[in-house]
Parts: sequence; structure tokens; C-alpha cells
Amino acid sequence: MAGDRPEGGEVPLLYSEGNVAARVALEREVRGWSTTELAERVTRAGVKMNQTAIWRIENGTPRRRINLDEALAFSRVFELPLEELMSPPLEGLDIAGRRLVQEAVEAFYANRDARDRLHHAVVAIADHIKAHPDSSRAIHEQCLRLMGDERDARTLSGDIEDGGHY
Repeated sequence: MAGDRPEGGEVPLLYSEGNVAARVALEREVRGWSTTELAERVTRAGVKMNQTAIWRIENGTPRRRINLDEALAFSRVFELPLEELMSPPLEGLDIAGRRLVQEAVEAFYANRDARDRLHHAVVAIADHIKAHPDSSRAIHEQCLRLMGDERDARTLSGDIEDGGHY
């Protein structure tokens, strides 16, 4: 139909094998991985692959085809939904920007996991104090001893008294 194609070109596909190849190269570069390291990670994810295959996917003429098992392994290795891996890379975000976002996302999840771990530990201590009320003072003193900073120890003790971190 007229108007479906940009003048002189083809309609870009929202999802395509070419997008996957471009995303593989981009995601690998954002993480600072070599083609060899990516091939090793894909192999550990359950799909045997070597450095040459990665290079041919990213740069080959013709480009090496990607089968479904490989696409799923890339998705797993990059921790991206398959649909995201198949989507075209975002315009206007360079490698440095993507690396910064990647670092922030990783820090966000590490922080969330640490908060959850702290919450579970605080709840367990609060439960311990309920079962052993005479241990309360010693637990608070142990917090101060291990933390070394009175303000931080008071904060943790307050969380314990409140029965949770959040």
C-alpha cells in the first residue's frame, strides 16, 4: 500500500533478526564483554557457541542466522525479555549512557535485595527478642559493637524495636 514504506526504503520491522544482531553487539559492548566472553556466557546458559559465531552474528556478510535457542540464551545472558532483545535499540542513547543506566539498574536491584535481606534479619531479631526478652539489651549492645557508629546502631536498634526495616 502507498504510504506503508518510507520513500526509497523498506518498512523497518519492529522485531527482526537484524534487531537481535544489533542488540547482541550493543548489549555486549555496554557490558564491556569481548566476543569470547559472550560466547562463553551463552555456552554456560546452555547453547554451545564460539567467538567466531558471535562475530558473524554481529558483523558477518551475510550475517549469521540466530536460531530460537540462541535467542533465548542471549535473552537469559543479557537478562532481557526476548521481546526487548528483538526490538530495535533506542535512538539517542549512546554506549556511555547505556552503561550508566545499566550500572544504575544493577545497583537498584542490589539495593532492593539488600533491603529485603536487612528486613528479614531485623524481623528475625525482633522475633528472637519477643521469645527471649532478657536478650534485648545485649542485642542492642552487640549492634553497637559490630557497627562502631552509635547513630547507625541506634537506627538499626530502632528498626528492630519497630519489628521491621520498612
